[in-house]
Amino acid sequence: MRKVLFPVNPKWARGLRALAAAILALVLSGVAVGVMAAEAAGDAPASDEDTHYDPYPIAVLRTLDKITARANTIEVPVDQETKFGTLRLTVKACYKRPPEETPETAAFLIIYDEKPDEPPEKVFSGWMFASSPALSSLEHPVYDLWVLNCRKTLSKKPVETEPETDSPPAN
Repeated sequence: MRKVLFPVNPKWARGLRALAAAILALVLSGVAVGVMAAEAAGDAPASDEDTHYDPYPIAVLRTLDKITARANTIEVPVDQETKFGTLRLTVKACYKRPPEETPETAAFLIIYDEKPDEPPEKVFSGWMFASSPALSSLEHPVYDLWVLNCRKTLSKKPVETEPETDSPPAN
């Protein structure tokens, strides 16, 4: 026998089921009408065929050393290894949407942590997105790294956000 949490008159139960079914039908029809109206207005979400990404040969990454609080911007060519602290990273692909579309930049990265006297440990392998850095991020106790942009060429001067000085700033 089924355990009942609260007693319901059997005549009412049939009516409640019918009411629930009617409410569900109204909600679903409202969603369908909303989707059809959006499609008619041209506001329908873009399908995978409509989304276009252009490949770029250079990934622009922001790095953060959590111990020293130093933030830097580095440029990494696709398929070339780069060292950042104990991390060895390789950008396998960097894609960016054209300027006339919604801005989005994505890069596929493979990152190894190379600690002294230990074999390299893969700490990240996957896509990182500039618009949503927390969606797929590097989980590391010392370093943070995220994608900023993709470029066709390296910048003429090294891009750095903080000067490399060991002395504190003068007041």
